[in-house]
Amino acid sequence: MLHLGEKIVIVGDAFEQNLPVGEYGYVIAYDRNPDNAFDYVIRSPKTGRNYFVPQSDVESEERLIEQEVERTTQEALIDYALATHNEKLFHHIMNGEGNEASAQEEPTKEAMSQAEFIKQVNLRAWI
Repeated sequence: MLHLGEKIVIVGDAFEQNLPVGEYGYVIAYDRNPDNAFDYVIRSPKTGRNYFVPQSDVESEERLIEQEVERTTQEALIDYALATHNEKLFHHIMNGEGNEASAQEEPTKEAMSQAEFIKQVNLRAWI
């Protein structure tokens, strides 16, 4: 939940109110009415107007900056891995930390010979 006075960025316009998407604003009030679809009242300095907006239309400026830093860092690591031909680092970055451990633990299936494969198909077809 956003705090009063927090600087936000308008990231969407779900109710087509002609919000200035991409511009910043400030949370000036909460809309606590349970029958209303809007969560916040924001003030946009660019347009000089107040808007009622749902939570999905606004994002904290700090959170957007954090996401951009993470994306830029990951891109820089990918560029470094490609420049140094570090295949292990590249796969680690692209697959993430959690996927690498699960990929190593998966048992590998042994390839069946053609006769075994035909036998399995015939058994399933007969059933």
